[in-house]
Amino acid sequence: MPRVQVAPTLLNWACERAGFTIGELARRIPQLPAWVRGDSQPTLRQLEGFARATHAPLGFLFLQERPVETVPIPDFRTVANAQVRRPSPDLLDTLYICQQRQEWYKDFERAMGGTPLAFVGSVTVTQGAVRTAARIRHALGFDVEERRWLPTWTDALRRFIEQADDMGVMVMVSGVVGSNNRRKLDPQEFRGFALSDSVAPLVFINGADTKAAQMFTLAHEMVHIWLGQSALSNAQAALLPDHEVERWCNQVAAELLVPLDLFRDEYDRRAELREETDRLARRFKVSTLVILRRIHDAGGLTRDAYWTAYDEELARLRALPKGSGGNFYLTLGARASKRFARALVVSTLEGRSSFTEAFRLLGFKKMSTFEDLGRSLGLGA
Repeated sequence: MPRVQVAPTLLNWACERAGFTIGELARRIPQLPAWVRGDSQPTLRQLEGFARATHAPLGFLFLQERPVETVPIPDFRTVANAQVRRPSPDLLDTLYICQQRQEWYKDFERAMGGTPLAFVGSVTVTQGAVRTAARIRHALGFDVEERRWLPTWTDALRRFIEQADDMGVMVMVSGVVGSNNRRKLDPQEFRGFALSDSVAPLVFINGADTKAAQMFTLAHEMVHIWLGQSALSNAQAALLPDHEVERWCNQVAAELLVPLDLFRDEYDRRAELREETDRLARRFKVSTLVILRRIHDAGGLTRDAYWTAYDEELARLRALPKGSGGNFYLTLGARASKRFARALVVSTLEGRSSFTEAFRLLGFKKMSTFEDLGRSLGLGA
């Protein structure tokens, strides 16, 4: 069988990019060490298998030098105030999937006579955080009091997503790449991103994060949409990023979810910190880390006391078991955005889009899955 020429440096690059050592991947591909040494070359089929195992684009393996991959939108992530340099294949593939879905939906909206959404790009960072948060809250119909009576964070998040969907924003929530449950996303790498567009704005939330943390991420990314700026974020209310835009988005998001004037009325300074933090987190349906930040903003914690409490709470949250499960079709609708999924199912049933295109954009292969998704969306597919 014919062999293909592949530079060993490209094989090393693909392994490093996917987080594997040569030895680890050799357990699945025994010929790999010989290819890296240059003692032999793979067949095309073997190289395709290597590309799948490392989630590397096959064409990149025929280059002469290592490619330099960059995030296709502004990258505001930081770790210890240093910008994250190398995006993982999981992050890049998630971004590319969302960009493809956004392009399809933009064309769909234009064909249906859709017009630009006035709120996209309607604010600037020079405007006050309190006034901007009130403006966004009013536009969304985001009622802080309504959230008080919702039983769980999941219910509050679902309601928030519905309000964004009604405004015209596609909100996609997933903890995996596409529909591949073996490729889990890491909240430590990124928590969400916004793809701003006047016709088809899109927000992606890392569903591997806690529901309470997802609330803040969604608020933060919605602020990016109002700014009219695409961005990849590691949104955390407790931190004050060096980047001006991220810092402002954090401030607006915190005020959107937990208005400081209302918080001051609710906050009991005499209560024990642990109990009060938990109570207020349940009341506002946000993470305890957001509440600690607001306690500090309200003057209830000094800077040193705040950071001590923050570090202790972060360690406690990381030690908690992760939840899982849920109805597959409801989850699929959330993964792809109900607004997007509904439009794609309708377009396909009416013959404007092919089933092949629908399956590719939704990430599955079975007609029965498509039909069940349609029924779950109330479309009678």
